[in-house]
Amino acid sequence: MSHGHSHGGGGCRCAAEREEPPEQRGVAYGLYLRIDLERLQCLNESREGSGRGVFKPWEERTDRSKFVESDADEELLFNIPFTGNVKLKGIIIMGEDDDSHPSEMRLYKNIPQMSFDDTDREPDQTFSLNRDLTGELEYATKISRFSNVYHLSIHISKNFGADTTKVFYIGLRGEWTEFRRHEVTICNYEASANPADHRVHQVTPQTHFIS
Repeated sequence: MSHGHSHGGGGCRCAAEREEPPEQRGVAYGLYLRIDLERLQCLNESREGSGRGVFKPWEERTDRSKFVESDADEELLFNIPFTGNVKLKGIIIMGEDDDSHPSEMRLYKNIPQMSFDDTDREPDQTFSLNRDLTGELEYATKISRFSNVYHLSIHISKNFGADTTKVFYIGLRGEWTEFRRHEVTICNYEASANPADHRVHQVTPQTHFIS
């Protein structure tokens, strides 16, 4: 499977090449606001909870006080639940100016609680990464595959040769829509005895709204 790097359609391009001016890029990369951070997981992080810190405003991407570093080996796995449905259009991965920078990123959609064992399956898209020290290189997703995403897993599978991987910023660009409210009928089955000692099941429908 080829994961060649190219500027344009299937590869990456500088965020500076995008049409919107700099003051609007922070809005474009605002999907971090639509992440359920309490439920976000980063597997193999060396410091618990540090993986959440790399999802921050685009304007704060160069803040190097917040980063995540892998622990046992070079791999990291982010499980990212959204608070609605997302059409994912692009991703930025910013790392260190050394061999700890990620060199490959694999994306999986809608597999909650994904583990490293699950990364054996075919990803929805794979990218070969260039070193990005300023958070300017965007990797364009195949929008047809990522048009209805409620959970995104990002597997950093390789770096440029270091024992561990370090990430300072992950930017997500796309569109968010609220989960549609829908009616769910839940039936409670309650057993009661009749005078003939035959058991009769009474169905009590209850309607719940799930947002």
